[in-house]
Amino acid sequence: MIQKIKNMLGIGPKVNLGELIANGAIIIDVRTRGEYSSGHAKGSVNVPLDQLPAYMRKIKNKENPIITCCASGMRSASAKSFLKGEGFKNVHNAGPWFTLNKHCK
Repeated sequence: MIQKIKNMLGIGPKVNLGELIANGAIIIDVRTRGEYSSGHAKGSVNVPLDQLPAYMRKIKNKENPIITCCASGMRSASAKSFLKGEGFKNVHNAGPWFTLNKHCK
């Protein structure tokens, strides 16, 4: 049960976010436009959580790595769960955008 909760929140085996980004991962920041405009990870795209269903149609390859982020990690965990449920295979929750930013060049 604990592992299921950890998986849902994106807490699990560590991945090298810098390596994923260097290899072309899509970084999706699911905060509101206002939150995003106040600061965001370099190279990220702003797709508020409620707009994610429409945006995912633009992603052609469900195997490409996707990194989700937000303010605290809760919305990005929801985004990860949603994308996994839609068949995306390589989705990672980075949690807060500012912790992800150190991996962005």
